[in-house]
Amino acid sequence: MISELGIPELGHFALIIAFAISILLSIVPLVGAARNDAAMIAVARPAALAQLLFVGLAYAALTQAFIVHNFSVLYVSQHSNLVQPLMYRISGVWGSHEGSLLLWSLILCIWTTAVAVYSRNLPDVMVARVLAVMGMISVGFLSFMLFTSNPFERIFPAPADGNALNPLLQDPGLAIHPPMLYMGYVGFSVAFAFAVAALMGGKLDATWARWSRPWTTIAWSFLTLGIGLGSWWAYNELGWGGWWFWDPVENASFMPWLVGTALIHSLASTEKRGVFKSWTVLLAILAFSLSLLGTFIVRSGVLVSVHAFATDPARGVFILIFLCLVVGGSLALYAWRAETVSSSGRFEWFSRETALLLNNVILLTAAVAVFVGTLYPLVLDAFALGKISVGRPYFDTMFALVSVPLLSLLGIGPFVRWKSDNPARVAKQLRLILVIALALGAVIPFVQNGSLSLATALGVAAAIWVALTTLFGFYLRWRSSSRMPLSFFGMTLAHLGIASFVIGVTFVMSYSTEKDLRMEPGSSYTMDNYEFVFLGTHQIQGPNYVADEGMIELRKDGKLIGELAPQKRVYTDQNNAMTEASIDDGLFRDLYAAMGESLGGGAWSLRLYYKPMIRWIWLGCILMTLGGVLAVSDRRYRQRVKHSLRAEPASPAVTSH
Repeated sequence: MISELGIPELGHFALIIAFAISILLSIVPLVGAARNDAAMIAVARPAALAQLLFVGLAYAALTQAFIVHNFSVLYVSQHSNLVQPLMYRISGVWGSHEGSLLLWSLILCIWTTAVAVYSRNLPDVMVARVLAVMGMISVGFLSFMLFTSNPFERIFPAPADGNALNPLLQDPGLAIHPPMLYMGYVGFSVAFAFAVAALMGGKLDATWARWSRPWTTIAWSFLTLGIGLGSWWAYNELGWGGWWFWDPVENASFMPWLVGTALIHSLASTEKRGVFKSWTVLLAILAFSLSLLGTFIVRSGVLVSVHAFATDPARGVFILIFLCLVVGGSLALYAWRAETVSSSGRFEWFSRETALLLNNVILLTAAVAVFVGTLYPLVLDAFALGKISVGRPYFDTMFALVSVPLLSLLGIGPFVRWKSDNPARVAKQLRLILVIALALGAVIPFVQNGSLSLATALGVAAAIWVALTTLFGFYLRWRSSSRMPLSFFGMTLAHLGIASFVIGVTFVMSYSTEKDLRMEPGSSYTMDNYEFVFLGTHQIQGPNYVADEGMIELRKDGKLIGELAPQKRVYTDQNNAMTEASIDDGLFRDLYAAMGESLGGGAWSLRLYYKPMIRWIWLGCILMTLGGVLAVSDRRYRQRVKHSLRAEPASPAVTSH
């Protein structure tokens, strides 16, 4: 019988076995594919399952150490203590560098196993190569963990109590945000593995594109949900009333999302028309490479952020070397197989292909803008060339420039036929929608604020344009077809999600109000027709903190419509003071209060916000995620694909990508 104190050793041993299996997975099936050896190829699927089993055992062992307060494990003692609630002991497993790396490896094994189980319709040789590539990635991360970041490192004598998890991370949003984000990050390894496997086999056809597409879409969906959850957490937890700060770590997740969005559309073109093969391969490589870059930014110690996990430059060097191997090796393979990546389809300047190509160029331009704005200050600092700060004005300006053409294309693209089309035909279909969008874009801001801002009008018009063209396209397809594939429903939902997101961002940026002020019991402040009445504070006791909780009544037209209870918490284990905002939420507006410092005599500094339509931002993320899930549920992804690429006739006016 193994004692509780001995379970971490089992976890460590399980990681070592998983590392050995990953080496086996990365070599044997690949050799078997090269030799056409069925026995060696057959190793791939069992090895993927075994790798998941042992990494899962290691993860369970670390979770058990947190639950039972095994402070002889250094990582547990650093991020948990006796009074920490159970939920935050469990989420504390991924609350810092070593544990989050173990979660990353576990999710990579889950993706690898999913490919092994759900790719039965693919040729065994192709699956063997894909799993081998994913095994190589596992080798990199498991070796990183075992040699530089062992989560099972012991400390003797064990302390009687540990250090608590960072109070900022003791929030329900942080219990689900990292796993969702990692499912997206790591999910792009599947698209990367399919691209590299296809290059190895020298066959990039409809089979490769079709079977890459659902994996890429579901990874993108997870990443969308993860980014949305992170934004929602920052808004609720940090007390600053914002939903996106252009923090380098936020940007690190946004870059692969932008490239992944381009990859989804490029895969559609490659599958349906055999075009953009080079684009698709390079975007698959770039999406996963940017995920690894995000890992480097978070774990290298090159920046200070609430999201950053590590400050050990040695670990950063390891990841940087791994990143160079992944990018360099895959690009070298691409150069070697360049003659197999030529596209066969031809198209005219006005066609669905051209629209998707422009879409990819714009998304990639946006990703480059974020890349430069994020890394340029870090590079200057690293080479002692000075310190600069690239902030919101730069990013907001860049995205204002790319958003108008991107959203215009988003409305037009689905109405344009493949190969060739007549601009006059599309213009005739959409001109009324354009007039309506521009008119409402001018009227709605004027009604809302009594004045007209060009930026606000463009934002509102763009959102209405995307929504109306999407709904009109759905109507045309429904009218002309007896059945619609789930992928079309998915595209419709995702595009409506973009419209919801854009209208939310436009209203928040144009009409938000905030006020810092001193309030004492009985005082009030009116903001956008809402009255905030401060009644005072009382003290409450939490599981591991004490807090001064404010009491604020919300009134409109003299009627009580709600109450706010912001808190100023002091976590007793670390004596850290934290702000816990209170929000009265609604579909069309949020009223938000955060407490500052006590000013004596019962008075407090308070920050009050009025946030119109901010929930539409996260509603957009939810719709995009659901759209991705619907798209991958399409039955055609469960059918065996013929291995020849057939030319397709011109499509109807409105189709899914």
